[in-house]
Amino acid sequence: MLEFKLKSKIMDTKDVVLKTLQKSDKPLKSAEIAAIAGIEKADVDKALKVLKKEEKIESPKMCFYSVK
Repeated sequence: MLEFKLKSKIMDTKDVVLKTLQKSDKPLKSAEIAAIAGIEKADVDKALKVLKKEEKIESPKMCFYSVK
């Protein structure tokens, strides 16, 4: 049950992170995403890792992220 809750939280955070990146006109750092979205940076970092693995985002330069 705990594992399901964690996956659910990551999925929700992932959607928020993706929408935040889609609204941005420039690549963002994880701390910037967290500040804009109002969520913890650690949660943003986990979501970014999943989104990058799914190839929905890219990193045009080190520590910056944007939507593909």
